[in-house]
Amino acid sequence: MTTRYFAETALLADGWADDVLIEVDARGNIARVSAGAERDAVGQGGAEPIAGIVLPGMANLHSHAFQRAMAGLAETAAGPGDDFWSWREQMYRFVRVLDPDQVEAIAAQLYVEMLKAGYTCVAEFHYLHHQPDGTPYADRAELSRRAIAAAKATGIGIAHLPVLYNTGGFGGQTAGDGQRRFLNDVDGILDIVGRLRADHAGDPDVRIGVAPHSLRAVPPEMLAATVDGMHAADPAAPIHIHIAEQVKEVEQCVAWSGARPVEWLLGHAAVDDRWCLVHATHLTEAETTGMAASGAVAGLCPTTEANLGDGLFPLAPYLAAGGALGIGSDSHISVGVIEELRWLEYGQRLSQRKRSVAGGPDRPSVGATLFQAAIDGGARAVGRRSGRIEAGARADLVVLNRDHPALIGRKGDTLLDSFVFAGNDSPIRHVMAGGRWRVRDGRHADEAAVAACYRQVMAALLA
Repeated sequence: MTTRYFAETALLADGWADDVLIEVDARGNIARVSAGAERDAVGQGGAEPIAGIVLPGMANLHSHAFQRAMAGLAETAAGPGDDFWSWREQMYRFVRVLDPDQVEAIAAQLYVEMLKAGYTCVAEFHYLHHQPDGTPYADRAELSRRAIAAAKATGIGIAHLPVLYNTGGFGGQTAGDGQRRFLNDVDGILDIVGRLRADHAGDPDVRIGVAPHSLRAVPPEMLAATVDGMHAADPAAPIHIHIAEQVKEVEQCVAWSGARPVEWLLGHAAVDDRWCLVHATHLTEAETTGMAASGAVAGLCPTTEANLGDGLFPLAPYLAAGGALGIGSDSHISVGVIEELRWLEYGQRLSQRKRSVAGGPDRPSVGATLFQAAIDGGARAVGRRSGRIEAGARADLVVLNRDHPALIGRKGDTLLDSFVFAGNDSPIRHVMAGGRWRVRDGRHADEAAVAACYRQVMAALLA
């Protein structure tokens, strides 16, 4: 059985089209797309009309859900040397007290916000595994299950990535007390992966991958064993890793290995289009072109990278080299497709003191260039056929209000320029994920109940 929808205007895989009939099957996949359809197919038992501009849904390719609850709580200066590393200590103190119910409630609140912001799938980079004293739960996958339960309850698709975190620094340094809830070995993390794969086999809305946390937290032999183990279970599974986020990290990697982080990874691992290299902020020209050539997706999180003072990704040369990218909200200091794309471009403009950095001769529209790149790279990073309105893709749709002041009179790629760069209130009206409407007229059906649980969590945490 299929459900039929009639869109006035839609961004299809091959470009903009009007009068588009979209047929969705019972599993939430797009069965057929027909442009230039007859309008008499609408209503009276025919297709459901979609008033507005229909875009493919975006994947949020990097999330630490629990950090949503500490957004805004780390904005008091920790001293003259306040930076990523001092923020990290504050995060460690915050995470010590979270229990499974709180983890699930925080994730549900976040995922509602993501859906309302236009994200239809999330890659959850999940490194919170154990009890506060570091002891594993009776079910080692307990907290992973809570994140997946939140995704299922709210309707967002999820690529769940259990994170291997083993050491406190390059060269096998001992992990600190603040990291004890994160620590696993290869067998432990692959055990969690195996349990989750068994539970969600055949579920079109749940994808299981793996995430070696970083080169500083995963020794080389463990990195290789984890990748091999994941490949044996699922050769196409997503593999994500933090890399080259901070100058200090780059310096420490050089001191340890004689190579920079991305340089080392490209030389020691079979990096390909299964991989997402998160941040990759500090790259040489050779690393930039090598990363682009590998097929890996650059996982860029501009609002978090700005909040933590990380630096700026070399966007223009990476795009010129044909590199793939996607966006994520990471620490969730901000949750929105618009702001991530906007600041991806604005950071470049500020540093280069010029305009239209991402636009090029093939597609001069900056908004369209960034949106399409993030749609394509995000879908690849979550291992999900989505991000395109075409037969066989997941039915993930975002509907913009055509009468929003920022969009009035716009057509074609100018719609995406205005969506990304004009105004501060979102023109997103409806959101479909997996063939079901999750947001209608700007509201998620369960947002009041989810918010009530979240308020209880925050009252307890801040008491």
